[in-house]
Amino acid sequence: MRTVTSVEAQNRFGELIDSAQREPVTITRRGRPVAFVLSPEDMKELLAVRQQRERVVSDFETFFSAADARLKPEAADLSDSDVQRMVNELR
Repeated sequence: MRTVTSVEAQNRFGELIDSAQREPVTITRRGRPVAFVLSPEDMKELLAVRQQRERVVSDFETFFSAADARLKPEAADLSDSDVQRMVNELR
């Protein structure tokens, strides 16, 4: 990934955009990353991954909410170490 300073990015904006079509470009200010310039294709991929992650997290939360609703009251008294011990016994 190419890295340029914010001053370089301002002075060579056209070149920066051309470079971003080939690979993401990091823009730094005072040696720290402050922005990234990406091609539309890279951005679409990142957004697709974000959407997929959000769906998986939502599915995970739904599954565990349903599982929690089915728990017997005694399950609330189990400690983490109790659960871990029981899992190990089933292996």
